[in-house]
Amino acid sequence: MKHVVVLSGAGISAESGLKTFRDSNGLWEEHRVEDVATPEAFARNPELVMRFYNLRRAQLRDARPNEGHRLIAELEQQYRVTVITQNVDDLHERGGSTRVLHLHGELTKVRPVRGHGKPRPWSGDLAIGDVDEQGTQLRPHIVWFGEEVPMIERAVEEVQTADAVIIVGTSLQVYPAAGLVGFAPESAPVIYIDPSPAVSFELRNRSQLHVLEMGGSEGMREATALLKELL
Repeated sequence: MKHVVVLSGAGISAESGLKTFRDSNGLWEEHRVEDVATPEAFARNPELVMRFYNLRRAQLRDARPNEGHRLIAELEQQYRVTVITQNVDDLHERGGSTRVLHLHGELTKVRPVRGHGKPRPWSGDLAIGDVDEQGTQLRPHIVWFGEEVPMIERAVEEVQTADAVIIVGTSLQVYPAAGLVGFAPESAPVIYIDPSPAVSFELRNRSQLHVLEMGGSEGMREATALLKELL
């Protein structure tokens, strides 16, 4: 079975009502990234950081997967599909995808601030005093700026075995995620979906690049048909 790797970003969830990262009207507008998305911010003002992610978690509960998410999941009927997402929401899973790798963590999970405790599901608000079995404070299971991306090596391994790559909802401008497409075999066609595409260095070097200048759901409809011709 052919292996299709989907690299997704905030744009795929925008149609579900979740604002895109750093959008002019986005969730981060009222807060500097340095105040809510760094380890230093959490050490300085954990209440603010928790409140910020509690709000995002509440918004996610009201969001629903859109057609783009469902079309990605439906690819599993014909291909082995791995979704590598920069998103921290769970809309890919709720849309039906069964192999999802979250590069930047998951909003629906928390983990201890110290040690190597495993992430655990968390649906409500997180507050000071919420601790694990060892009494260690819990924090959002989010990869903040300045932290390592622990899933990047596994992501590279997945991309290296791809027969085709679909990029949707991300301009791939932020590293290390931006470099992933460069690990795809040269024989693997790349389908890049973006309403305002910005072809990166890695994409310019691809011999089989198909740019679909459209939104996520519309682009996934076109990509589904295009895959049948390419694979």
